[in-house]
Amino acid sequence: MANLKEIRNRITSIKSTMQITSAMKMVSAAKLKKAQDAIVAMRPYSSKLTELLQNLSATLDSDAGGAYSEQREVSKVLLVVVTSNRGLCGGFNSSITKEVVKTIKEKYVNTSVEIFSIGKKGADVLSKGHNLVATRNDLYDDLTFDNTAAVAEKLMGMYVDGTYDRIEIIYNQFKNAATQIPQVEQFLPIKPIEGGDATAVNSDYIFEPSKVEIVEALIPKSLKTQLYKALRDSFASEHGARMTAMHKATDNATELRDELLLTYNKARQAAITNEILEIVGGAEALNN
Repeated sequence: MANLKEIRNRITSIKSTMQITSAMKMVSAAKLKKAQDAIVAMRPYSSKLTELLQNLSATLDSDAGGAYSEQREVSKVLLVVVTSNRGLCGGFNSSITKEVVKTIKEKYVNTSVEIFSIGKKGADVLSKGHNLVATRNDLYDDLTFDNTAAVAEKLMGMYVDGTYDRIEIIYNQFKNAATQIPQVEQFLPIKPIEGGDATAVNSDYIFEPSKVEIVEALIPKSLKTQLYKALRDSFASEHGARMTAMHKATDNATELRDELLLTYNKARQAAITNEILEIVGGAEALNN
């Protein structure tokens, strides 16, 4: 059994760890509330805008939707991988890197794939075995629509000039503080509507000045919104994952501290009992 000093040192160390993990949990909980409110408020607008543009694009000629709707043979793909800049958030980052590897192996075996990383943790891992062409770790310092729009414009430009034939976003979708769902979304070209008769949209709306002009004006905005929503989802997921991870770490540290306190008290009690026995034995020896 370890001596009392060693046990005391371990208890002190664990208490310090508990203070850190508990503080990180509270910080993430405060940030999560704001991030969760932002993504929940944004989702209805983003999904309705995407649905509307898909319907409109489906009713137009193949070239009327602009360069962003052009379907090409896929020979070069860019994966926009969204992770975090910091760790201590459980499996948040590893789930994304695993999804990247899975996507490459299952969908793009014989295709040239390059990585655009948003988040330091993803860049650190993916740079070792994949072709990492760019990183943007600074977006989380000031996560606004304008800053995200600049990145989206760069991606749109690389698709239009033919650098890439397809661009996909891989990120964690926020469900709740304990659950984050890895998502693979097609960014470009604009994904056509699936199922149903898209011509039904003609009877639902009156277009001014024309469908073509409206689509060409709204498509860039929709793409910027799609990327911003993915970043907002990932940002909320990160804080949810970190809050959950730090909560579990605090619970584990509390359990270990209690076990060590019990061990310490047993060892201390045994030491006291031995001292009493020695004193009693010494007194008996003197009496004899």
